[in-house]
Amino acid sequence: MSKSVAFSTPDIALPEGTADCYLARPDDGAAHPGVLLLADAYGLRPVIREIMETIAAEGFTVLAPNVLYRSGRSPVLPMPDRRDPAGHAEFFKKLGPVRAALTPEKSLQDAAAYLNYLAASEFCAPGAVAVAGYCMGGRMALRTAAAYPALIAAAASFHGGRLADADAPDSPHHSLDNVTAEVFVAHASADQSMPPEQIKVLEQALESAGVRHTSVVYPETEHGFTMRDTPVFDEQAYQRHLTDLLALLERNFPDRRR
Repeated sequence: MSKSVAFSTPDIALPEGTADCYLARPDDGAAHPGVLLLADAYGLRPVIREIMETIAAEGFTVLAPNVLYRSGRSPVLPMPDRRDPAGHAEFFKKLGPVRAALTPEKSLQDAAAYLNYLAASEFCAPGAVAVAGYCMGGRMALRTAAAYPALIAAAASFHGGRLADADAPDSPHHSLDNVTAEVFVAHASADQSMPPEQIKVLEQALESAGVRHTSVVYPETEHGFTMRDTPVFDEQAYQRHLTDLLALLERNFPDRRR
């Protein structure tokens, strides 16, 4: 039975600024397993809250930080209309320098602070947590699982891009030997940032590293398929992603208080 959910917007102080965050948890005052949710480049907004509250209702404490906090509070840039593909293209053009400023090194420093926040929360159960990411957040999720293996029990990426870029020394697939978490990766069938050849490289790297994993392509989907406020949203794929994500969490946190 799903729980009622409490939602809040805490701030986390960091050396280079303050990250505004979303926090969703069961409204029962108890401690539950933690989930660090890393959003796509559009940042914190109603669709992210919707996903978080769905997870929280199943017995988890979910933290989603504004990972681009160095450039301002969410929304860092105004969200374009979902029916305007040109507006979304212009959004990403403007966001380019903002995303470039979040280097892999800085994102991992920030991830440590987010994990520390969960560990210190009275609403988060002791022990390892899960990390789930979307688009650029998917790449960050795999890096986080590799950088902090003792803290991450499960990691998920949904339509993550450039997860196995052979030309990038910091590509996540290079550090999979460090991962001890179970990994779930869902790809779009049409995604220039994660073409079939990269999917193959990623799967080979996961196999070679001995990582417990699932890598699946959702048919007839485009990059960003989980985000209902974008032109590429796919309701069927969105529901499937929730089913797959909750199954991953259930496997790795079977004893949570529901």
